[in-house]
Parts: sequence; structure tokens; C-alpha cells
Amino acid sequence: MMKKIASSFLIAVLGGLAVFAGIRLTEKPQEAVTIVERVEAPVPVRYSAPPIDGESFDFTYAAEKTVNAVVHVKTESSVSAGYNPWFDFFGYEEGDQVQRGSGSGVIISEDGYIVTNNHVIEGADKIRVSLNNHKDYDATIIGADPATDIALLKIEESDLPSVKFGNSDNLRIGEWVVAVGNPFDLTSTVTAGIVSAKARNINLLRGDMNREIFPIESFIQTDAAVNPGNSGGALVNIRGELVGINTAIASRTGSYSGYSFAVPTSIVQKVAADLREFGIVQRAFIGVRITEVNQEVAEEAGLANVEGVLVSDLMESGAAADAGIIAGDVILEVEGVKVRSVPELQEQISRYRPGDVVNVSVWRNNRLERIGVTLRNREGNTRLQEASEVKVYNILGASLKAADKALLEQLEIEYGVQVEELRSGKLLQSGVKRGFIITKVDGNGVKTPDDLVDKLQKKDGGVLIEGVYPNGQRAYYGFGM
Repeated sequence: MMKKIASSFLIAVLGGLAVFAGIRLTEKPQEAVTIVERVEAPVPVRYSAPPIDGESFDFTYAAEKTVNAVVHVKTESSVSAGYNPWFDFFGYEEGDQVQRGSGSGVIISEDGYIVTNNHVIEGADKIRVSLNNHKDYDATIIGADPATDIALLKIEESDLPSVKFGNSDNLRIGEWVVAVGNPFDLTSTVTAGIVSAKARNINLLRGDMNREIFPIESFIQTDAAVNPGNSGGALVNIRGELVGINTAIASRTGSYSGYSFAVPTSIVQKVAADLREFGIVQRAFIGVRITEVNQEVAEEAGLANVEGVLVSDLMESGAAADAGIIAGDVILEVEGVKVRSVPELQEQISRYRPGDVVNVSVWRNNRLERIGVTLRNREGNTRLQEASEVKVYNILGASLKAADKALLEQLEIEYGVQVEELRSGKLLQSGVKRGFIITKVDGNGVKTPDDLVDKLQKKDGGVLIEGVYPNGQRAYYGFGM
């Protein structure tokens, strides 16, 4: 009988230990607590940057570092009311309506430079910026880039709170991030989520050949709650560093439903620097047509993994062609950064300017080759352009180059500027065809593309150009600037 009681007691004790052990396995181990008698008043708590160890979930530091540097952007624009016969009938005067909009922005320097989305301020006649301390300022547009949906504003103030740029390349899938903005006019709203994906192309930005807009999409996808009004706001890591500008949401209702997208700072920082220095973006082109690598392409190329982007074609006399890249090459890296998709390649090239030399790693004939490529602008040269120059090129809708000496000798002319490519613009509308050599503008000779652009920059009104085609046919065209 005693043995039976002892056995039951032992089972009960072991069972209790098992339950206790099970509870402890589901709890986070607690650190030892030491009680210290305090003599002096406690020191006020000050937050310090938390370590990135995968175990920290405290977003207070990131919020504290960011919330005062995120502003509320309010816009006003005039919209024509259109003709209304009732205005005439009752004797009212027809006028424009005022359309109001709002979004967010991020102060990136103490002297008042603010990054936001282009779509937040596009078409605005008046822009007001409200800080978290309720101070309001008039803002001016320094520049805007529809291709990346980034714009740069300026307010006249000093010693402002600002957010430091972080490295969006270092973001990891699953890493915690914090979104700060003004959704639904609710100022200083903070939400948190994780990085769901990188280098997303969601076909959000629209291209426009007439305005030289070639969209660059390589969004950071997160599940942080972002709603209308968050556009232009900050996406920061838990150290409080800016890693993206919140731009869009995936939604069937217009409100947050699980996914949001941000422009990475790898793009934002370069665009903002260009807009600040030049008023336009100095966009570099590598001069390749590319497609995604699939299993079939990888096997044919002898790649161990499905990676990189395939060069399907090259632009004649483009940066890549002149550097020695050929059709069939698979681009694996740009300056040591792996590119696994078309958006990733666009993102890497977009951080450079014309004239920059980048090292491109390509897979060719079952071996890795590194090739130095000198990037160029849209016109095929390495010059940094002024805003007025870009405007002229956009109006003309053409890529230009100095005519070859051999061709000039054959045509028995001294100089001329040849039309290399045509897109929608004044030249195409006037009937100019590819290959035409412009020799004079309003009777004045032109020797180089810069010479031609310089003359057209000063024009206001009608322009007469004359020249010759490679077959010797002379032609004259007129259009208005």
C-alpha cells in the first residue's frame, strides 16, 4: 500500500514539473533582477538606438527620431469650371474652382529641403507645409521627377529637425520598418510593419515619350498600414533612418488593405541631390534592352541559378555597345550589387549620372566577365545637362549627333547636326525624317548638337531649319517653339 502511495506521489511531482517546464518553454527567459537602493533622484529616461538583432520590437526610438521631421503638405490648384449657361442666365461671372489636396513630406536637411511625391504637388499653384509643432510655411518647388514620382520642396527656415538617409540596399525581407505620415489629415501618424518584398514593379508610373518620362519602379513592399495622405511620408528602419518614401497602396477600396509601396532611398537620395543642384534629374542610360532570366534562359546560358537579366538587344552606339557588352550576355551585377530583375537593374543604374563609369559583371560563354561602362544621357553623350537644354530636346523630340566627317565630305558640306532618333515632337510633326542633317537654323550655321540647342533656347516663336538628307536631297522645315 505504501509503495502505491509513494508511486502516486512521485507521478504527481513529475507531472507538476512537466507542466512547469512546458510553461517556461513558451515564455521568454527573464533576466535576473537586482534591487539597488537609490539615494539620488532617478535620471530621466533617454532612448538610444536599439540593436538590430532580430529580437527587438521597440519602435519608440524610430518614431521619436522621425515624427517631428515629417510634415503635412497642403496644396491648392485652380481648375476651370467650364462653361455653364446658367451663369449667363442668372448674370453670374464664370470663374475657376479651387481644388485642394494633401499629403506628407520629409525634411532631409536643417535648412528646409523637403522630399515628397511628385503626384502630391503636381499642378499645384500654392503649397503650404505644416510642421508637427503646428507652424505653417509657404513652400516652393525646387524640382520634380515624374519618372520616379519624387519631388523636392524648400521652405525658408533653419535648425529644423531632419531625417538622415539610410541604406535601402541593406534592408532585409522580414525586417521591421515604421511608416510616418498624415493619413486622412491625421497628422503625425505612426504605423509599423515588415518588409514584404523589394524591387517591386507594379506599373504605377506612366511613361510619356513627349516629356521624356521613362518610369523607374523598384518599390519596397511593406505591410505597414498606409492610407491616402501618407503619400510622400517617411519609411524608416528601427534606427530611425530614412529607407523609403511611401508612395502607393494596393487596394480595391482606396484605403489600406494589406500592402503598401515606397520608393527606396537608393533612388530618392540621388534624385533629390540632382533636383537641388540642377533642377532636373541627370539620368544615366546603359543602352540595353533587357528581359528577365527564366529557367530556359539560365540553362541555355550555362547558369547554375536563375539570376540576372538577359541583354536581348543594344542601342546603336550606346554605352553598353561601345563598352563591349553584346546581345546574349546576362548581367549579374552592377558595382558589386546583384541584379535579379529588370527593376533591380533600373534601380542600380538610376543612382548614377552620365559620365560615371560603372563595373558591370556579365555571364558570357560560361564565364564571368567584368566590363567598365561609361554611362550616357538620353542624347548619347556624357554631359550633364541644364533644365533649359532638356526642355529643348523634349520639344524637338529627337536624339542628335554631329554628322560624320565622311558623310559631310560625300555631301560636300562643312558641318551639320544629324537626327539620330525621332519620337513625338516638333521635328516629327514637321515632317523631318531620321537621318536628316540640319545645317542652319534661321540662316545661322550649326555645327554640333550643343550649338543647335543653344540657338533654339533663345528662340520664341517661329523657327526655320534647313539641311540635307544622306541621299543629297535638300529640305526646309518650319515650326514654332
